[in-house]
Amino acid sequence: MTRSDLVAELAARFAQLTQRDAEFAVKAILDAMNDAMASGNRIEIRGFGSFSVNQRLPRMGRNPRSGESVAIPGKRVAHFKPGKALRLAVDQQADIPSAP
Repeated sequence: MTRSDLVAELAARFAQLTQRDAEFAVKAILDAMNDAMASGNRIEIRGFGSFSVNQRLPRMGRNPRSGESVAIPGKRVAHFKPGKALRLAVDQQADIPSAP
C-alpha cells in the first residue's frame, strides 16, 4: 500500500472527508511520526506496533569485490516491531495460498 492508496482508502471509508482532507490528515500524521522519530522518541500504536530508534555501533565490514576491510560508521536507524494483533492477522493470511 502506498501513501496515495492510504489517502484513497481513508477518503472512501469516511464520506465526510474529501480527497484533499484525507491527504492532509495522512500527511499530518506521517509528519508527526517523522518528527517524533527524528527526536529519538518511541511511537506506539496499540494493535498495530511500535516504532523506535536503534543505535548501530561502528564496525568493520569487508568489500566483497576486493576483500579489503572497510570502516562502517555508527548510525541511528528506524525499527518497527509489530503488535500482537498485527502479527496474528498477518500469520492467518500467510496460511491462505495467494492467487498468482
